Formats: sequence, C-alpha cells, structure tokens
Amino acid sequence: MSEERIKFTDLKLQSDVLEAIDAFGFEYATPIQSQVITPVLEGRDVVGCAQTGTGKTAAFLIPVVNQLLTKKHEAIRCLILAPTRELAIQIEQNLVGLIYNTNITCQAIFGGNQKDNFTEQKQSIQNKVDILVATPGRLIAHINLGYTDLSEIDYFILDEADRMMDMGFIGDIMKIHKLLPAQKQTLMFSATMAANIRKLAEKILTDPVQINLAVDKPAENINQLAFMVYDNNKIALLKYIVENSTITNMLVFASRKNDVDTITRELNRVGIECAAMHSDKDQQERNELLRSFKSGKIKILIATDILSRGIDIDSLSHVVNYDIPDDPADYVHRVGRTARAGKSGAAISFINEADQFKFYNIEKLIERELDKGETPSAIGQSPEYDPTKPRKKPHGKGRGHRKGGKNFRGKKGGGYRGKSKNHSHSAKSGDRRPGGSKN
Repeated sequence: MSEERIKFTDLKLQSDVLEAIDAFGFEYATPIQSQVITPVLEGRDVVGCAQTGTGKTAAFLIPVVNQLLTKKHEAIRCLILAPTRELAIQIEQNLVGLIYNTNITCQAIFGGNQKDNFTEQKQSIQNKVDILVATPGRLIAHINLGYTDLSEIDYFILDEADRMMDMGFIGDIMKIHKLLPAQKQTLMFSATMAANIRKLAEKILTDPVQINLAVDKPAENINQLAFMVYDNNKIALLKYIVENSTITNMLVFASRKNDVDTITRELNRVGIECAAMHSDKDQQERNELLRSFKSGKIKILIATDILSRGIDIDSLSHVVNYDIPDDPADYVHRVGRTARAGKSGAAISFINEADQFKFYNIEKLIERELDKGETPSAIGQSPEYDPTKPRKKPHGKGRGHRKGGKNFRGKKGGGYRGKSKNHSHSAKSGDRRPGGSKN
C-alpha cells in the first residue's frame, strides 16, 4: 500500500457521510481507514490486524453506514459484536454522529442490572433497528427469548475478536453466526493474529482482504518508563509520581479489584483526588465515572483491565501499570490508551521481584529494552532487576540490593451525534477524530 495520505473525499463516500466527517474538520484518513474503507465499499470481506489507537472503529463504521444508505429496508441489517459493554457503548457513540443526518437507527445491546435497559433493547430489536452493537452474551439472551430476527443481516462485524476469544465467547459467536444469512459481508478486527484468530477467520470469512498494521508495538511517541519497586512501596511511589508530574489525566491499572479500592482510598486520604473503576461497579456508576474522567472532573482513575481496551480518553497524559499484566499483549493495550492520534504521553510500569520475567517478555514483544529507574531513596530501597533469576514471592519488607533512585518527571501527554435508540450521546461525547484515537 502507498504511504501517500488519502483524503476522505477520495474514497467515494456519499455526501451525508462526508458531511459528518467534515463537521469535525478532518480531511485525511488514517492508514487503517484508507486500507479498509475501499474493499468494504467493494463488497469484500476484511480481516484487519492493527494496534490500538489507529482509527479502527471509524474504518468499519464509515463504509458500512455509507452502504446502508443505498439499500433501505425494514430489517436488522448490520450486527457489530464487541467484547465489553464499554466498547459497545463507545462504538454506538461514534455511530450516532455518523448517522445524525440520516434515517439509519442503531441500538447498543449489553448487560446490566437495569430492567429498563433490557426492555428498551427488546423493543429496538422487535422494531428492527438498522444496526445492533452488541456484546455476545446479552445478544444470546435476547435470541433465546425468540424475538430476534437476524436473517436479513448484510454486515457482520467482530471488533476485538481476540479479546472475545480470551473471554470465552467463541461458542456464542458461532451460535450467532449460524443465525445469519449465508450471503453477507463479514469484517473482523483483532489486535493480534494468533492461531485461534486465524482459525476463526477461516470459518466465517470468504476470501478476505487481509490488512496488518504494526501489531503489538506501542506508539513511538509514548515515553515508556519502568521503576523497580517493592509491593509495599508502590502506593508511595505512585503518590511521588503524581506530585512530581504534570498530569492532564492518568489511568492506573491494577490487577485486582481489592487493590484498586485500596489505592484509591490511600490516594484520597492524602488529598489526591481519584476514583475506582472495576466490575463490582454497576453500569450506571461506570458510565458516570467515564463521563467524569473524560470531562476532566476526575483526573486520576484507578482501574482493572476493564479499561485496557476500546475506551477513548481524549489527551490521556499518563498510564501507570501498577501491576505488570500476565499477557505481554495486554501491556500494549494498556499503554495504548495514551499518546493517541499523534499526541505524546507517558507509560510507567512498576516492577516488583515476582513480575520481572513478565516484563522481560514484554520487552521481547515490543523489541525494546526500557531503562529501569529505582524507587526514590526517600521512599525505600529497590529490588535488583534480574529476570533470569528464580523468584520467590515478594517479601514486601522493602529490603533490596540497591539504594537511591532517579527522580521522575513525566511528560505531559501531549461522536458523533445521532438517532440512537438507547443513549442520547452527542457528537462531542466521543473522540473528536473519526479515526486517530478510535480503537
């Protein structure tokens, strides 16, 4: 593919779609968009592999909406599957702006404890909304109740297929696929192309165009840093970073819900305002937290991996890996929350004794060895970095081989409206670029 930048006006899109894009002042497509839009318009199946933040969501929404404008009929015509409710809502937020000046309708289908949501989703399905954006489990629940007709689907899209596979949705995906017509266009997107993803693609796609863009490498403009730290000094180190950095907004990833709550409580106790996000929060709480974080009311959000993929935070300046993820690919997804759409950002990782081999595997994946800073001496000592050495469980006593540490100065990092039958999201609620920071 040519490296020449392609204008949206060169992609043979209808005027309604071009007007929606132009309303945000964007002229050029990102690489994933320029490579995906044309084959979709030509009716080809597509399997796309691209790192987070490349504009993937708009890459499939733009051509599908464009094509739906040409063939209106009373049926559910497009089904988009996403692994989490947050990603389903985000896709819908982008979609409603793209269809704002059209008669196309959409509905997000996701789980939750609110009865009204389920009723509203059921009504949209029965009224044959044009586009469904659904999590597999909740869609299966509606299917099992007997009123979900997917027999006239023209477009079947799987977003973050690798994540859905990891979450055990393969059975639901195949059950849903069997209800779809044989003649349809299928688009599948994944951050990785592992063997199980290729096998799934072979089952559900026909002669697809294959697109692979710089998979599993953090963006070059992310300032990646690492600190050697004992577990019992992690909160103190996080406080130190917050107090000595210029933070627009910060997302902190911890592995366990209890740790998320503990970190949040300890930071708030010393006057650092932050909030906790994990699966024990109900959907209404999570939506409100995200709105507050995106608007800047909350500058620091402590979360589990529930936010590692598919969530757009405009101009996120800092990501902190309080715990190192087990899967190296999850590191890429976490740090990919910052430095999006060409902006800069800092990604900071805390490495204890037990996580050193995990971080070694991350460095092999990203093909880069990161400098290892020490815990500031005022906080405590640092463990020695030696990933080849067998590790015991972290003793948490603060004993280590080296003293002192480097001071940290983090670099400052740096929707659409529409006829949604579920949310009244405005164009401004999503990212302002129909590309660069969509995942």
